[in-house]
Amino acid sequence: MPDAEFDDPRLAPLYDVLDPDRSDLDTYLAVAEEVGARSVLDVGCGTGTFGILLAQRGIEVTGVDPAGASLGVARGKEYADRVTWVHGDATALGSLQVDLATMTANVAQVFLTDEAWAETLAAIHAALRPGGHLAFESRVPENRGWERWTPEATRATTDVPGLGPLTEWMEITAVREDPLLVSFTAHNEFPDGQDVISTSTLRFRSREELETSLAAAGFEDVVVGDLPYAPGRGWLVRARRPLSTG
Repeated sequence: MPDAEFDDPRLAPLYDVLDPDRSDLDTYLAVAEEVGARSVLDVGCGTGTFGILLAQRGIEVTGVDPAGASLGVARGKEYADRVTWVHGDATALGSLQVDLATMTANVAQVFLTDEAWAETLAAIHAALRPGGHLAFESRVPENRGWERWTPEATRATTDVPGLGPLTEWMEITAVREDPLLVSFTAHNEFPDGQDVISTSTLRFRSREELETSLAAAGFEDVVVGDLPYAPGRGWLVRARRPLSTG
């Protein structure tokens, strides 16, 4: 089930307003250019910001997401008619053969079990053409970034047009080991005093777990390197579907 942040009709329209700096997507635009992608699958496309950027560049895009409210926002954007939007997860794609598949931001970490992660990787592998590429990011567990997700450090107030001041903050609710799962609550206090919350859990996989799971899914040329916009805090993971099975 999608987090309320993405599927609550009160919160989904605020996502782009509260997080306007999407310079993180420059990393994926650079990957698309590097591999010469003419078709891209964006898994966990959310409100469609990345898909729209690709479509503006003449790239054929399929965006898939289980959060209907976020897809509703995406479909209302300029150039949205150039993107194929799919309500569901990667296993609901049917027959695709794209040059590049991406999972931006936290998407790769929302798959909490080994089974769910393996199913997603298998579906992405099937959606790539032979020789097609996969790129996603994952936070470095050793950096222990969740220790900085405190109410004091994350509290911010944004004046939302047509709504007024909205205050948001986060708090960690649980940290579990083996596997490393971090749960947190995001608070959104509206001008009328109503606090609309969204609960989330992310899985922090080690470098070895990422490499092993990708190899098991049939990928090759796996590279786990520094995430350009967050070196030391995140990894950019690259892999490729083999040109042939022979």
